Amino acid sequence: MTAVDRRGASSTDGTSSTGGTVAAGAAGAAGIPAPTEPLSGPRHDGAAQVVAVRGAAETGTAAETGTAAGEAPAGAVRLLVPASSANLGPGFDALGLALGLYDDVSVRLTSTGLTVDTVGADTVPADEAHLVVRSIRATFDELGLPQPGLALRCVNRIPHGRGLGSSAAAIVAGVVAADALAGSPLGPAGLLRVATAIEGHPDNVAAALLGGLTVAWYEAGVPRAVRVAPPAEVRPVLFVPSVRQSTEQARGALPERVPHADAAVNAGRAALLALALSAAEPAAGEGTERSKLLLAATEDRLHQPYRLPAQPASADLVARLRAEGVPAALSGSGPSVVALAVGGGQAAAAIGVPAPGFSVIPLTVDTEGARLQPLDSKG
Repeated sequence: MTAVDRRGASSTDGTSSTGGTVAAGAAGAAGIPAPTEPLSGPRHDGAAQVVAVRGAAETGTAAETGTAAGEAPAGAVRLLVPASSANLGPGFDALGLALGLYDDVSVRLTSTGLTVDTVGADTVPADEAHLVVRSIRATFDELGLPQPGLALRCVNRIPHGRGLGSSAAAIVAGVVAADALAGSPLGPAGLLRVATAIEGHPDNVAAALLGGLTVAWYEAGVPRAVRVAPPAEVRPVLFVPSVRQSTEQARGALPERVPHADAAVNAGRAALLALALSAAEPAAGEGTERSKLLLAATEDRLHQPYRLPAQPASADLVARLRAEGVPAALSGSGPSVVALAVGGGQAAAAIGVPAPGFSVIPLTVDTEGARLQPLDSKG
């Protein structure tokens, strides 16, 4: 028997003929502006990008980057942060995939006070308990800067409590905004470190920060992540139910120990999944071959067998998608389901699988992660 530490992941009009609801605006969401500025350095399709804290020489200090220690930053920023799907079947607490569905957050510094303007279906606090606000405050504390007044405008498109990384997106939005307003002293490694400290685990925040497919882990207590850009033929399709799922509740379903044989199967499937989603891996093949690899690679024995019995609608949908040859798994701890379709034909097949009670959202993979945007008139 092997002990395993456990943790889980956090529409528009139109009705499909299969009983699910198909959201309009497949790639991204309607009204989302085109990305303009990546969070950090150039992206290299298929090339791994490693992020780790390597010391003050790389991350810098506030004084070195335009905001003196003890001096309040000033200005305003706006950014997009993608949703993310963690685990993807076997990659428990390690794998994350950034999705083309974005929260749009504007932060303006003021002399005093706090205002929060929120657009979205989910109810969130409008005070210091707001997760973006808390993350901004934590980042300014990390940088040794005084706390300013804040005016926030948050357009929340990522559903809350559905296993789509909504909390990670809010945290990344706050950390990146505060860092940008302070002159960007943290660097990618520092951003990952601070965001992970707030979230408690790095899988979703790594995907939200870096985009693409990410693998996150700890080394000597320090969060690290590597990312690759999946091939363009991978077409995620989300199935989002109306019911919410508490990550803590989902984690409570997990046993303290699992059989060694199950852990061994998952290690192989997770490694296969990383290769099958890598555009740089020719052995993964093209078209139906990649799809077959992904179907095998998304098999899981560590968390889904224990979580799915409490989520019967999601369990039934995962089984029906997989029976049609569509790679599918819980998104994070659920209850949403993510299908990793290959090509438009399989994406259409996934959308055609009956999914009563679910909104069906065809998306793209986000390959840039959190990024700054031009301020609009409300920013």
